[in-house]
Amino acid sequence: QVQLVESGGGLVQAGGSLRLSCAASGGTVSIYPMGWFRQTPGKDREFVASISSLGSNTYYANSVKGRFIISRDNAKNTVYLQMNSLKPEDTALYYCARGTTWGSRSVDDYRYWGQGTQVTVSS
Repeated sequence: QVQLVESGGGLVQAGGSLRLSCAASGGTVSIYPMGWFRQTPGKDREFVASISSLGSNTYYANSVKGRFIISRDNAKNTVYLQMNSLKPEDTALYYCARGTTWGSRSVDDYRYWGQGTQVTVSS
């Protein structure tokens, strides 16, 4: 059973940066697309970014395009989300997940999820 553990969240001022990491254990993620999602209380989980298995293709939500960068290191079984120019509306619990279908924004196409890491952006 694959386990995903996110880290790197925290409190940052608007305009600042954070780098999230998602480390996988108990199985490989290197042959699967990976995604980042976020969720705020009372709202559905929202797609943020995804990356293909070899890292050659990436896909972003319009709200983060140009500010966030998703990457992966398959040798380390780890996926990253570099978040720049953060805004208060980026405040959320951020999750990584292992996908089943490349390019999907739907939570239904991601099978394994981490517990999330909190990102809070102050104005």
